Amino acid sequence: MATNASRQNCGDTVRGPNGTIDSPGFPYGYPNYANCTWTIVTEERNRIQLAFQSFALEEDFDVLSVYDGQLRQENLRTRLTGFQLPSPIVSSGSVLTLWLISDYAVSAQGFRAVYEVLPSHTCGNPGKLQNGLQQGTTFNIGDKIRFSCNVGHFLEGHAVLTCLVSTHNSASWDFPVPFCRADDGCGGTLRGQSGVISNPGFPSDYDNNADCTWTILAEPGDTIALVFTDFQLEDGYDFLEVSGTEDSSTWQVYKFIIIKLNLMVFMQSGI
Repeated sequence: MATNASRQNCGDTVRGPNGTIDSPGFPYGYPNYANCTWTIVTEERNRIQLAFQSFALEEDFDVLSVYDGQLRQENLRTRLTGFQLPSPIVSSGSVLTLWLISDYAVSAQGFRAVYEVLPSHTCGNPGKLQNGLQQGTTFNIGDKIRFSCNVGHFLEGHAVLTCLVSTHNSASWDFPVPFCRADDGCGGTLRGQSGVISNPGFPSDYDNNADCTWTILAEPGDTIALVFTDFQLEDGYDFLEVSGTEDSSTWQVYKFIIIKLNLMVFMQSGI
């Protein structure tokens, strides 16, 4: 493990209406033992939208943490790793902090992110869906956007998002951005106030040797209610396992592990 002295520090305090943040060495790879902090600061009452144009970090070992405010644990918004392009992030206030940590070996291309200062009356562009479409080009209070999926995929989450006034007279979307999952997909992560889970092929018979995991995320303090509208499993051989964990500092997570099953689940948070 590297000491603080051997870590390669980098980063900056960034100001201005817009700009670009690159990991050190991008696009040719960041160094080992990187410890980089970027703090984006704008005028009070404004907010910051961060959108990634490229993202590649050694999965699980090199991490970019994004903080909604200064770099303090209670402000942690998300931890990003791997090779999937993250969705845009919009701060709730006038400060957004990025903290990159890499380990002692193996690196990847790194990341490039562009930021834009938003006035308090806009929610910002939530970003386009992979394998989907977005209808709506304005993102101010009162505006709506609609999502749909390409052929062969179905939408998980809310199809329509509305930009609403939130705390401190700023604006935010009323639901998380949905995502498109392949029709033959098995498992996934679900967010939002309600949704439906069904096994691949439902209501037809499920395949043999299925092994599917669904994780439902709710904000701390919420609970999740499940209402089964159909349930048929081969008695004694196929089963549904339901388990849950609770962590007051992050998310409340309920995981559903399904092996060779035929079920539909209605999920609702905030009950």
